Amino acid sequence: MIFTINCLFNMDFNYLEHYKTDANEFDYFEERKGATAHDERRVREFIISLVEWDVKSILDIGCGSAWVAEFFTNKSVKVYSFDISLINTIRAKEKVPDPLNNPLVGDAFSLPLRSHSIDCVIASEVIEHVIDPKLFVKELFRVVKPGGSVIITTPYKEVLRYSLCIHCNKKTPINAHLHSFDENVLSSLIDSKDLDKVTWKKFGNKVLIYLRTYIFLKFLPFSFWKYLDKAANFLYNHTAHIIVRYKKK
Repeated sequence: MIFTINCLFNMDFNYLEHYKTDANEFDYFEERKGATAHDERRVREFIISLVEWDVKSILDIGCGSAWVAEFFTNKSVKVYSFDISLINTIRAKEKVPDPLNNPLVGDAFSLPLRSHSIDCVIASEVIEHVIDPKLFVKELFRVVKPGGSVIITTPYKEVLRYSLCIHCNKKTPINAHLHSFDENVLSSLIDSKDLDKVTWKKFGNKVLIYLRTYIFLKFLPFSFWKYLDKAANFLYNHTAHIIVRYKKK
C-alpha cells in the first residue's frame, strides 16, 4: 500500500521552488557522524554493489553530497550530477572537479536528456519526496539505454509523521516525506513493455542502528556486514531501507 499526504497538493504546492529553497537553507554536503554516517555508508555500498561493472555513464538524481561522482569518476565513469537546485550542482562540481563529473540542473519529471542515453540511473532516498512516484520512475526509465538499470533506495514501510504548519494550519509531512514504500508498491511502478525485470532487497536493521552498534560494525567490510544485517532482520524484522533495480530489456 502507498500512503500519501494531500495537503500540500491542495495549496498549489510548487515543488520546484520548495526544493530550490531547501538547498539554500540546508547543507546536503555537511559531514555526517555516528550512526547516521554508518547507515548512509551502507546505503551507498548497496547501491555500488548493484551497479554493473561495465557502465560508462551514470545519472545521479538529487546529487546531494556528490558521493556518486566522487566514487565513480575514479572508475572512469561519466557522471551527471543532477539536482533541482543550482547550488547543489555547483557544490558537487567543487567537491569533484574531475572532467567526468557533469553538473546538470533541472526537473526530474522532465529530464534534459535524450531517451536511451544513460547506462544507469541512481536515485537514493529521493522517491519518498516526489509528488508522483510512478511518473518519476517512468521518466528515469525513459533515459536508460537498453540493458541499463534504474536503482532506487528509500525508507522501508516508513510510518509517515506530520506536524501542524504554522502558516496554513494543516498537517505537513515531516522531512517532506510524501510516500511510504514496500516491495509490492515499488515493483508496480513500471508497466513498460521494455522492462526486463525488477529485483529488490531490504536491509538496514533498525535495532542495530538504535543500539549504536556502528561503533563495532564500521570495521566490517560490506560483504560481512550485509550477512550480519540480514541475520539481524531474520531474528527481528525491523528494516530501515529497501533498494530496487529496474532492468531494461
